[in-house]
Amino acid sequence: MSTIKIKQVKSRIGAPADQKRVLDALGLRKMNRVVEHEATPSILGMVEKVKHLVAIVK
Repeated sequence: MSTIKIKQVKSRIGAPADQKRVLDALGLRKMNRVVEHEATPSILGMVEKVKHLVAIVK
């Protein structure tokens, strides 16, 4: 399976608690951090939930 790199581009301050938990589950705890995950349906669903806070890095 392919991997994707996810970067947090917007602050989690003011985000609902469930979105903060999604960021934690993805391993994103600070701004401009990049993590790499397998592109599984669960990971893609998490990215979709916080798409306004993250960006997919090529």
